[in-house]
Amino acid sequence: MGLWMNMQQVDSGYGCGYGSGYGAGDGWGDGWGSGCKLSGDNKNLTKVVNMSEENKKDTFENLKYVLVRTCSAGVFCGYLESRKDREVVLREARRIWYWEGAASLSELAMKGVSKPNECKFPCAVDRVELLETIEIIDISEEAKKSIENVPVWTAH
Repeated sequence: MGLWMNMQQVDSGYGCGYGSGYGAGDGWGDGWGSGCKLSGDNKNLTKVVNMSEENKKDTFENLKYVLVRTCSAGVFCGYLESRKDREVVLREARRIWYWEGAASLSELAMKGVSKPNECKFPCAVDRVELLETIEIIDISEEAKKSIENVPVWTAH
């Protein structure tokens, strides 16, 4: 697992990150390197750190798995680390870029998707800070398993 010291990562690994901006379009990037990418501006940062499966289990065991909708960054699912006003921090977060097989976000959160191979859910990032959150929905175990079974959407 990478550690931050004086705002620099001290180990290396693979990571992928996401960014979105105002206006039309979203973007993403991934690559070998420091295991960390920052994207967006100071208001919308994404930090990616490699974690072992054992560390993930210990870290997220007591956190709720939720779906979050924001004003401009889109929809994400992940473990709710914290919430202050309209700012939410998710861990092990996946962007829900496009889905098929659920009529709404409510159905996606309760039942998952019936067409996982037609969905576009990029890889998970370790941590994302989301501003301007407008909706948080608890995700059922059934839906969580469904989301986890959606293949990672990538350009590689």
